[in-house]
Amino acid sequence: MMASIKTSPLIFCSSKRVHAAIHVPKLPRINFSVPKIPTTNLVQESKFTNTTPLLEKFNVTSTQLQDDVNHSTTSKYLFQLYAILEAVADRVEMHNNVCEQRNNWNTLLLNSINMITLTATTMVGVAAATNEVAAPLLPLKLSSALLFSAATGMLLIMNKIQPSQLAEEQRNATRLFKQLQAQIQTTIAVGNATEKDVKCAMEKVLALDKAYPLPLLGAMLEKYPAKFEPAVWWPSNQFQKKNGGKGKSKKMEENNGWSKELEMEMREVVEVVKRKDIEDYERLGNIAMKVNKSLAIAGPLMTGIAAIGCGFIGNGSSFAALVTLMAGSLGAAINTFEHGGQVGMVFEMYRNSAGFFNMVEASIESTLEEDHLEKRENGELFEMKMALQLGRSVSQLRELASKSSSYRMEGIHIDEFASKLF
Repeated sequence: MMASIKTSPLIFCSSKRVHAAIHVPKLPRINFSVPKIPTTNLVQESKFTNTTPLLEKFNVTSTQLQDDVNHSTTSKYLFQLYAILEAVADRVEMHNNVCEQRNNWNTLLLNSINMITLTATTMVGVAAATNEVAAPLLPLKLSSALLFSAATGMLLIMNKIQPSQLAEEQRNATRLFKQLQAQIQTTIAVGNATEKDVKCAMEKVLALDKAYPLPLLGAMLEKYPAKFEPAVWWPSNQFQKKNGGKGKSKKMEENNGWSKELEMEMREVVEVVKRKDIEDYERLGNIAMKVNKSLAIAGPLMTGIAAIGCGFIGNGSSFAALVTLMAGSLGAAINTFEHGGQVGMVFEMYRNSAGFFNMVEASIESTLEEDHLEKRENGELFEMKMALQLGRSVSQLRELASKSSSYRMEGIHIDEFASKLF
């Protein structure tokens, strides 16, 4: 008898699968259209005016984007300034090494030529003393003549290149390149480098290269110019004069640190520099140039006379020996005074000093001729820089300008004013 099996109303079992008795209806399919996200570069989109919603969607404002572009541009100019800075540092080292080398030239050539000249003079004296005992004089005469000839040739070369003047040129170049190096480092430290800063630094480097060349052949500065000319180591367009006289600011009140009193002070400083300092250094430079020319001619002339006189020794006359001895001794003395005293270096020092005061004059005049005060350098800063360059404090510079103005109004000559002031 089979028992009846009751099945649940919810499920029924199978030997293989279990099926749910409750059937859930299928949901209908719904198609969604997803908009495409624009893939245009944000920097390119920022060039158009209709992209503000897009930038706001990504939390990027136009100001932030412009700051990023400016930062990228500034970084480019900073890299260029760093490249120029490396070149300037290399030039500082090169000019310093060349300065030591040419200073050694001066010392070695001076000592060598003097030793040769004095040795030849001693041999002439020995030949003149042994003339009466009929000793063979040909070896002494020939040796002394060759030594005097060698001294004459070396003197001509030494006077042509003027090693002491060459060394002074390299000292000035080293100092000015170090000054430029400090200026570039200051610009980098302040930040916000511009294309103008890069261009200005490049022009200064090239101007210094032209003013103080390293090679001797083909680029060496003229050591005996026909006219004394101060050194110029700044770019020709650095102190370009502007058209002044019109378009001045409405009232010369405190505007960018400038005032009428400060302008008058700077004009008086220019007058003192022009009439006193520049004239003095040009006068001293002309004297040093003439002395250097005279000594450069006299030295080889004396040793040349001594070389010729050696051939007349021993012919029964002591006059030839006397002339030869005197010429040889004078040649050594002149060479010592010229190159031991470094007359060429003194001439270059005066040339550089006159150039410095010319630069101060040009800097002040170009600044004062700028019509718009806001485009000038700050007046107080400019006054302080001029005072430091002239070796004075700001109060001393103002006192100098006031005394110059008062003496000029009284009709006192500038030389009398300078004697009272200094």
